[in-house]
Amino acid sequence: MHGDERTTSGTPVSTETGRPVSTEAGTPVSTTAGPPAQTEAGRPAWRKVARRVLPPLFSVAIVVAVFWYFLPQFTSISAVWVSIRSMTWLQILTLALLALWNQTTYFIVNVSTMPGLTYRQSAVATESSTAVSNTVPGGGAIGIAMNFAMFGSWGFSASRITVSLLVSGVWNNFAKLALPVVALVLVVLQGNPSGGRLVAGVLGLVALVAAVVLLGMLLSSEQAAARLGRGMARAVSLLLRVFRRPPVRGWDRATVKFRFRTITLLKARWPWITAATLISHLSLYLVLLVALRFLGVSDAEVSWAEVLAVFAFARLLTAIPFTPGGLGVIELALITGLSAAGGPRADVAAAVLVFRALTYVLPIPLGAVAYVVWRRNRSWRRPPGGAPRTDLVREWVEPDTAVPVADAAVPGQGSAARATDAGAAEG
Repeated sequence: MHGDERTTSGTPVSTETGRPVSTEAGTPVSTTAGPPAQTEAGRPAWRKVARRVLPPLFSVAIVVAVFWYFLPQFTSISAVWVSIRSMTWLQILTLALLALWNQTTYFIVNVSTMPGLTYRQSAVATESSTAVSNTVPGGGAIGIAMNFAMFGSWGFSASRITVSLLVSGVWNNFAKLALPVVALVLVVLQGNPSGGRLVAGVLGLVALVAAVVLLGMLLSSEQAAARLGRGMARAVSLLLRVFRRPPVRGWDRATVKFRFRTITLLKARWPWITAATLISHLSLYLVLLVALRFLGVSDAEVSWAEVLAVFAFARLLTAIPFTPGGLGVIELALITGLSAAGGPRADVAAAVLVFRALTYVLPIPLGAVAYVVWRRNRSWRRPPGGAPRTDLVREWVEPDTAVPVADAAVPGQGSAARATDAGAAEG
């Protein structure tokens, strides 16, 4: 035994560092202090801390910059307050009812993508997850986890929950891409196009067409879905190589699974899902439009089509979660965009703040109440798989090969990705 080692329970230990050392053949014995603290992934611990601390700090910095620096510089806060106080009780009540209707439209989207879900259950899950998303940095991921917990407690399987969240998310992004294009056409028809809006609208049209084509390829056949997954994986891997990250794997199987799980639901309910999603987005726009009109921004100053254009482009910003619920970012985009379109600064700022109070702040207390309802209401609880059965979403059974090779119009027929019977294995 080396002179600088001691043993504890037969394991050699360095007397210099107090750490166990290796005695396997061909493995050098380390007796010196190791490198700085590492995470499990082999990266310095400070990077892990930075990833946890920097995003919240960045969010706070954006909010402070918008509300404590930009807004007072952009317009008079006292004038904004005077404009808000000029609203009548009838106007306030009207806006409140519109805001509540807007919240209801989200419930409809969830029910359309998850067969067997009731509107009351959808309301509880939607409000709770929205409250988390609006208050916590990275709250979107926490909100998804909360939805999984709630839906699971009501007997819905992981497959049905995943399909619902994926489909609603895809359709939501389609609406975000489509609205700027529609708004651009309407503005052009009114004779008020601008260079910036034209470019943004064209880019939105290209992105929308590309997204629709990719979805069509994914749903056309299992082979096409696998090819699309491999192509996306190669593109992402090339990007990751720039940052010295390993390539992604398994995307071909993921796209095939997505097609397999969603194609039956989409064939049966795509008109309902599409209509519910569009109504949800347009209801949110209506709250903004009515707030502008009630607070003195006339159609002659900012037309309804221009309001739709600014609203649509601001909604695109929510695709990147800079802050919880887009706080600060949405206000900045709406106030600057509507003022540039011709709206009085104080009235525009007042309308945007009222709009955000009704659509961003209001869901927070509603979500807190909804969460308490979920925790205390045991009558909705079901065992795993106990939710009302459906044949619109079926379970994936891992095939013998890596990727199914045979296509089928109906999942489970002639495909290596076989479906279990919905009545026996799916709740």
